[in-house]
Parts: sequence; structure tokens; C-alpha cells
Amino acid sequence: MVPESAAPRPRVEGDREQEILDATLTVLAETGYDRLTMDAVAAEAKASKATLYRRWSSKPELVVEAVCSHKAHPPTPDTGTLRGDLLAAHCGMGGLGDPRATAVQAAVVTAMARDEEFAATYRREFLGPRLAASHAIFERARGRGEIGDDVDLDLLAPALPGIVLHRVFLLGDEATPELVARVIDQIILPACSRP
Repeated sequence: MVPESAAPRPRVEGDREQEILDATLTVLAETGYDRLTMDAVAAEAKASKATLYRRWSSKPELVVEAVCSHKAHPPTPDTGTLRGDLLAAHCGMGGLGDPRATAVQAAVVTAMARDEEFAATYRREFLGPRLAASHAIFERARGRGEIGDDVDLDLLAPALPGIVLHRVFLLGDEATPELVARVIDQIILPACSRP
């Protein structure tokens, strides 16, 4: 007979894992990253702290996975126009106007400024794939002739969410589809063509 301490520990998987990740996002949106604790997540998820540590070795690892699970990698839109692709990518559930996503993003911005481990993990696991998808949208538009060859796509691709989130977090605007469209029409599209 195997002693209880030597028996393999069960892994947190499937629906239970997603419940814990959802609980993490709830705590993150309500308290922010600094005040989020494994105890608080365990209480919200009705799980033990040991259950969390069996699956996630640290708070940054848990939070990044929770944020990544919340915003799945949808297929990169291909509507045939840059404007259509940008609207499809940045509006709707999980987009710039999703209130829960905005609350989570606010907590993440604070966390990135204070926790280097979190910032590095978040940039790699969450921002990296999204920047690649955004860059692909702009590359495709360049291939269609919508963007001049001399336009710096590394500068332009993250500009839309940057401008919208600046208006939301610093100026108090609401991230509506109308705001996203105004930024696209008045800033992004004009920047795509050479003056």
C-alpha cells in the first residue's frame, strides 16, 4: 500500500480549472492585482489554497493564465478591409468595450508596473499572441494596398488599443464601438497612408 503522502496528487483540470480561473478574474476585477491573494481566490472558488498551488506555483502564473483563458485567441478577422478587421477585432465580448475585460486590464496595468515576473509572463503569454494577430491584420492590409510601404507597422499595430485604453483609464471615457470607430477613422486609417 502506498502511503497517503506518496500518492500522486490529483491535478486540477477541466471545468474545475476553469471555475478557479473565473474566480481569479472575479477577485482581480474586484480587488486589483496587489490585493489579490491565493487565499481570496481559493475562497471565491470554494477550493483549498493547496489545490491552487498544486496547479499554479505563483500568483503571477495563476493571474496570467486566468487572463489568457478569459480572452481566447479568436481567429484573426478577415473582412476584406482594414477598417472592418479592426472593428471586428476590437469590438464585442472581450474587446475594448467589455466592462469586465476593462476592469481586468486596469488591474493588469498596475501589476505590470509593480511585478516584473508578472509583466514578463503577461507580455509573453497574453500580449505576444495578440500583437502578432494585430500585426497580421496590418500586413494583410498592406498586401491589399491599404497601407503605405513606409508605415512602421510595429508602431501602428498596437496604437488602436493604446489610444482607446488611454481614453478609458486616464480620461474617463467609455470604450464604446463608436469610440473605437472614431479612433480608427480619425487616427489609424489616416496614419496608414503616406502624407
